[in-house]
Amino acid sequence: MKDFLSRITGNIDDHDDYDLFDDELNDDQVESLWDEEETELERDMALPVDVYQDENNLYIKAFIGGMNPDQLDIDISRDVITLKGQAHRETSVGDENYFQQELAWGSYTRTISLPREIDIEMAQAKARNGVLSITLPKLDKDRRTKLRIS
Repeated sequence: MKDFLSRITGNIDDHDDYDLFDDELNDDQVESLWDEEETELERDMALPVDVYQDENNLYIKAFIGGMNPDQLDIDISRDVITLKGQAHRETSVGDENYFQQELAWGSYTRTISLPREIDIEMAQAKARNGVLSITLPKLDKDRRTKLRIS
């Protein structure tokens, strides 16, 4: 059997007895496509964010419903920010008693490459009504000043 990438790109012989679009795929064939072991990062859910800017700042807004803002980890460098947190279910209802479950509980991680370097010393974060707001002042590389000799 050819590897999955070869099958979806068409790089297989015409005489291959395996047809990716055959309606009679057995369960073993389907499951084998997804058997690769996940890394811890892949198990974390992506935190949904908005990232935008004005003349002086970059802004990030993220939904953090169900997360304690004090337990969020925000790691900033001059050009990358990583947000990590965990949303905990606060109920003792057993899974068998649910009719519908749409809320996502667990670990969240999001790494964002920033379009400009920022002043990490002046960064600010606030949480209100389940929304994390981060303000990241841009570094002005073109700014100049005169240095006086003392």
